[in-house]
Amino acid sequence: MKNVLRFLVIYLISFLVIINFPFTNSQAQTLPGNKIDGFPVTLNSQTLFLIQAKTGSFSPEERAETITNRLNKFAENNSFSLDSLEIEAPSSTNTYNIVSDNKILITITEEDAKAARKTQQELADKYLQKVKKSVTQYRHERTLKARILAAIYTVIATISIWLIIKIINWFFPQSYRAINQLQETYIPGIRFQNIEFLSSQKVANSLISFLKFIRVICYLAILYIYIPLVLSFFPLTRGLSHKLFQYLLSAIKLTWVAFISYIPNLFIISLIILITYYILRFIKFIFTEIDRGNISFPGFYREWAIPTYNISLFLIIALALVFAFPYLPGSNSPAFRGVSVFLGILFSLGSTSAVANTVGGIILIYTRSFQIGDRVQIGDIIGDVEEKTILVTRIRTPKNVLVTLPNSTVLNSNVINYSASERDTGIPLILNTTITLGYDVPWRTVYQVLLDAALATEHILQQPAPFVLQTSLDDFYVSYELNVYTDKTLQLPFVYSELHEHIQDKCNEAGIEILSPHYGAMRDGNQTTIPENYLSPDYQAPGFRLNPLKNFWNS
Repeated sequence: MKNVLRFLVIYLISFLVIINFPFTNSQAQTLPGNKIDGFPVTLNSQTLFLIQAKTGSFSPEERAETITNRLNKFAENNSFSLDSLEIEAPSSTNTYNIVSDNKILITITEEDAKAARKTQQELADKYLQKVKKSVTQYRHERTLKARILAAIYTVIATISIWLIIKIINWFFPQSYRAINQLQETYIPGIRFQNIEFLSSQKVANSLISFLKFIRVICYLAILYIYIPLVLSFFPLTRGLSHKLFQYLLSAIKLTWVAFISYIPNLFIISLIILITYYILRFIKFIFTEIDRGNISFPGFYREWAIPTYNISLFLIIALALVFAFPYLPGSNSPAFRGVSVFLGILFSLGSTSAVANTVGGIILIYTRSFQIGDRVQIGDIIGDVEEKTILVTRIRTPKNVLVTLPNSTVLNSNVINYSASERDTGIPLILNTTITLGYDVPWRTVYQVLLDAALATEHILQQPAPFVLQTSLDDFYVSYELNVYTDKTLQLPFVYSELHEHIQDKCNEAGIEILSPHYGAMRDGNQTTIPENYLSPDYQAPGFRLNPLKNFWNS
């Protein structure tokens, strides 16, 4: 507040010094005119009359400028008495003149009288009265008394502005505090059904921000009124004051005319918004009912409802904007079009990857590759789908690591879904693990051991029953693949771990060594690896065949 007061005092002192400086040459500038309405003759920053006709080689503009200069010189010289102003009747020329001490100030021709639709005498009398009145005012405002009164008015205006600023600085902070105190009781949040768009705190903050904006507008308005008001107290700056007021009035008038002329466009935009609103409400009702299962269409799945609604929402709003664009303010201006083209180019250049991810997200939705909560494998990443947006997919691995994958990457990768079969068809997932054992272990025994291990595991289903496949007969061992069913796809690491534990236990109980033997067999003196139940009852391992040493030495 002290800074504002200091600024006003410095401004006031400087202004008074400049205004009261004794100017010796203070001729007013000629106001602009045109050939149709005429060119103005001014004195004391006021237009006295217009010159529309030429005289001889003098154009109306030159005549107006010459008369203005003569009147200003006459008004500035206090030695010229107002009583010396008189009308000189025509003699040799058919013109009336307003003279002072035989010096012509204004010449009135027949063309001037015709343009004003008066007689020359009437027009001369009218001009003479205006000149006398304006000169009297001109000289009065430049007296010492008038300057002192103008300075007093300026001081009063400055004190008034200071008081108004003090009131503003008191009122608005009080309003801020009142809003903060009332936000919990009298300022409710903005809600629609169960959705809260703005809390009471945000509404209060918005009101405070709006009041701060109004406060700035008040400061600017006061300053804009104060400066022309002070300038109007002094004759040397009154013309500038009038211009400033004219600028403000012109801006208000232009804004009002533009608003009135824009009302039909505003009506069309309102109609477009209304139609769009009810279309969106209708399609939201349809897709919500599809999502709830109350409405169904062949080939359209329930999980497509919300994504399809969001896509439809975007397309309908975009179409509404296309329809409303020609009716927006300034839509036909080159600047508006240039900015639109510039933003379009920026969007096109910078959204290549975003568009690819968006297209990928839409394709993933309608291909039903996975849903939120599914256990999937995408590339080398295994985990549960935690979030699926239009741009990215987020997966949480069994190690609790959150991985964010762009949808374009997901679309170009192999997606393995461990949950889709159980969810969509009711067929549980088949898990498999492989164990290799030697040929000396009977395969029926291996089958029974593996099946017992599977049934002992917690999250493995008994129906459908587990089964074992022999996947290969290798050189030294047989590969047994145990296949089991489970509906706990989110527990796969624990199911595998428990299954392997039970396989080890059951093999140990049956006396089976879990190994893949690699050996060379001597048939002489060695038991065959064929299981005993395939051998004849009188089978005996062959003995060693020995030859005498003499045969060795003789050989």
